Amino acid sequence: MYARRVSLQLKPNSAAEFTQRLETEIIPMLRKQKGFRDEITFVAPAGSEAFGVSLWDNKESADAYNRGPYAEVSKILAKLVVGTPRVDTYQVSNSTFHKIGAAS
Repeated sequence: MYARRVSLQLKPNSAAEFTQRLETEIIPMLRKQKGFRDEITFVAPAGSEAFGVSLWDNKESADAYNRGPYAEVSKILAKLVVGTPRVDTYQVSNSTFHKIGAAS
């Protein structure tokens, strides 16, 4: 399994709209992507920063999303964020929810 982490700074008083747009626009788009498994999003208590972790079957699926639909996600969120979101990628080593353990 493969993960993408997108970290971003939210504009003041935009956390509620950020959460709403994720639920109504972005997560439905993610669900249509080949290899998509899960999205977990975190918003800091002050509402000034957030990050989301999307889980994918493999690197190829995550890369295909990054080259295509992610541009639309960036447009949807543009008025809610300060600067450019940072994207990092990882190989998933453990997940109790997805029943992944360390490779033997």
